[in-house]
Amino acid sequence: MDIVVYPGKLRGTVKAPPSKSMAHRALICAALAEGESVVHGISASQDMEATLSCIQAMGAQAERDGEKVRITGIGGRLAGEGAAAPDAASSPVLDCGESGSTFRFLLPVAAAAGIPAEFTGRGRLPERPVTELADELRSHGITFLPDDRDTLPFSIQGRLQPGVYSLPGNVSSQYFSGLLFALPLLEEDSEIRIEGEMESSGYLDLTVDMLYQFGISIRRTENGFQVKGGQHYRASEVWVEGDYSNAAFWLVAGATGSEIAVQGLDRYSRQGDSVILEILEEAGAAVTWSDDTVRVRGYGLESLVIDCGEIPDIVPILAVAACTSEDQSGFVNAGRLRLKESDRLSTTASMLAMLGADITLCGDKMDIYAPEGLEGEAVINGANDHRIVMSAAIAALRCENAVKITGAEAVNKSYPDFFEVFRSLGGRADVISDR
Repeated sequence: MDIVVYPGKLRGTVKAPPSKSMAHRALICAALAEGESVVHGISASQDMEATLSCIQAMGAQAERDGEKVRITGIGGRLAGEGAAAPDAASSPVLDCGESGSTFRFLLPVAAAAGIPAEFTGRGRLPERPVTELADELRSHGITFLPDDRDTLPFSIQGRLQPGVYSLPGNVSSQYFSGLLFALPLLEEDSEIRIEGEMESSGYLDLTVDMLYQFGISIRRTENGFQVKGGQHYRASEVWVEGDYSNAAFWLVAGATGSEIAVQGLDRYSRQGDSVILEILEEAGAAVTWSDDTVRVRGYGLESLVIDCGEIPDIVPILAVAACTSEDQSGFVNAGRLRLKESDRLSTTASMLAMLGADITLCGDKMDIYAPEGLEGEAVINGANDHRIVMSAAIAALRCENAVKITGAEAVNKSYPDFFEVFRSLGGRADVISDR
């Protein structure tokens, strides 16, 4: 789908979509519990559908009613020493779509459950190896077929064994979260050791919090986690909080001239991307709260200097904010952006350069020199990356001319109704091709 977005301002109140990060975690915990759980706040995004499809392939039952999902888990069939996977899920195909969270969370889980699963995916996901995680799983009883490969598609065999799991802190935090979901299922205790400084540590806080809601206890140590074996997931009813990573688009729109209030965010959330409010406030925007509704106002921001290590998902939209600054902005420690749905560091730079910004890339660093104004009148390649498409749409509001975005259907990955909400706030976004 190609879409043309026109300059203007957005006005109104928007409800933050449910947190994708928390929703993945809730669905997996519910699938591993014994009995029926209810999870409120599951969007119809492609990533959510991928996780739902995979846990059903593993033997869980799921019934959706709008954003509410009832899940009957497989916990009772995994309990006890030597327990085998349920017959119905003896050799499931786990199609993770383009969802890295689905893939990296469920790989250790299937291994711990002894499920000889086949993993597959699409987009750039098959290009993104899980070497460090796969090596640890291999050393604890798991075989990868064919030929020990660690890029999709592949199959696994064996059952994960307890022990010490060591991973460097600069790999994806999803590796650690996957192990935190899996290791409580083993009969004996295990330990996770983090080598070096942990990046994106906030995501591990989200995992530990969700595990606690389902009755799983994790003990933090100085350099990792102690995980007691023989634990059982307890069925629960949970409400997924609003998502800061997708609310970020509306928050930046407010900080750059639109008049928007965002409803449904937890002011004290442990989501790492909640730091966006602090970043925008430090850059000169006014942030005000009323209950669960936040409003960000700004008409010209100061320069931004941002360490991207903990917040890779909101870098593209923060780069848009930087283009309204009067001074140079810098983004450092951004190397992990190259391993997203696109080479997100390059695609962010390309998008903004096409709109008239002066961008310099050097290794894992990006400098943005404030333009006199964004020109627009450009064709932006959405790069099959939902965050590039949505960032380009918000940037177009500040351009002098309309902006064409190709491949805008990429928003379906995380925020299918993004453009419907955009229009409801007064934005003009016209579909010119629906291929």
